[in-house]
Amino acid sequence: MELQQSLNAFVKLGHFLSQFTDAPRGTKIDDAFIDGFKHQLKLAKEHNGWFTKNNLDFALQSWTEALTGDNLKTWTSNYNFNAVDTKTVAIIMAGNIPLVGFHDFLSVLMSGHKVLVKQSSNDKHLLPYLTKYLELIEPEFKGKVTFTEEKLDGFDAVIATGSNNTARYFEYYFKDRPSIIRKNRNSVAILTGNETHQQLEGLADDIFRFYGLGCRNVSKLYVPEDYNFDAFFNAVFKWKDIINENKYANNYDYNKAVYIMSEFDMLENGFVMIKEDQNFGSPIATVFYEKYKDMASLKTHLESQSENIQCIVADGFTPTEVTFGQTQEPKLWNYADNVDTVDFLLKL
Repeated sequence: MELQQSLNAFVKLGHFLSQFTDAPRGTKIDDAFIDGFKHQLKLAKEHNGWFTKNNLDFALQSWTEALTGDNLKTWTSNYNFNAVDTKTVAIIMAGNIPLVGFHDFLSVLMSGHKVLVKQSSNDKHLLPYLTKYLELIEPEFKGKVTFTEEKLDGFDAVIATGSNNTARYFEYYFKDRPSIIRKNRNSVAILTGNETHQQLEGLADDIFRFYGLGCRNVSKLYVPEDYNFDAFFNAVFKWKDIINENKYANNYDYNKAVYIMSEFDMLENGFVMIKEDQNFGSPIATVFYEKYKDMASLKTHLESQSENIQCIVADGFTPTEVTFGQTQEPKLWNYADNVDTVDFLLKL
C-alpha cells in the first residue's frame, strides 16, 4: 500500500472520531457507523469504571486533533517508507486509559507492516470497531489487522507494554525477537515557587486527567526546601468535583485511612493528598513530593532516574521538558520512553 493511501485513511478516521467531539468535521459519515461506535463507547464505559464519559471524550478529542493531514505528513516526513519488508508485529496493549495502544497500532500500519493485537481486557471495545471502519474506507487494510485473546503466535517482532514485573516476563519470552518492551514510568513536575496560577492549573490537569492512571500523568513534584503549597492547592481546586466519582473517592478514602493509621505526615484538601516520598508512582488521589536544594543536584538526580521518568513538566529546566498542562496532549512524534517506534519498525 502506498504511504499516501495510509495517510488518507487515517485522516478519514480522524474525521470519523470528530463526530464524537464538539467540533465534527464536514465529512459525511454513515449514521449506522456512528450509532455503532456510540454503542462501543457505552460498552467501554460499562466495562471499565475508570472510562468515564469525560475520559472517553478527552481521548477521542486528542486523537481527532492528532489525525490531521498536516500532523500525519509532519510525522511521516522524517522517515523513508519506500523499502519496507512487510512483517507481522505483535502489540501487547495496556488498558489504563482509553485507546492507550493506538499510537503503536498506527505506527505499525503506517510503516507498512501487519499487526497482531492482544488487547487489555480493560480496553477491548473501541479499537476493533475503529479497525472495521478503517477497513471500510481503505480496503487494502483488510487482512493486515488481527485481534487475538490467545497465546501470541506467528509474529516477527513485538511491542509490549506492562508493569515492571510483566516486563521481565516479556523480556525473557521475546528474547529472540526484535522488541520494544515498556515498563512502569511516571511523570514529574519541577516547581520553583514562581509559577503562575495558570501554570499550576495546567499542572492540575497533568495530575488529575484520567485519574492519574497514565504514565504521562504527574505523580510526583520536586519543590524547594521552603516551598509553600498554598498556591498549588488553590490552583488544583478546579478539579474538586473529582471526589464525586465513586472509584476515585473510594481510593481517596482508603489511602487516607492508610496514611492516618500509619501516622504518615501529609497535606490534604478533601480530594487530593500530598505526601513526602522518594518513590515515583503515587497511589490514586495522592501526589508525592520531594525537596531539592539546588537545580544542579536535581538535574543530576533526575538523570540518574531517567528510566523511571516519562515526562518532566517544568519551565526552563531542560530542553526536553513538557509545558504545564500538556502531558496528555503528545504529538505523533513524541514517543513513549523516547524510543522511536517508527524507526524500530522500518529497520525490521
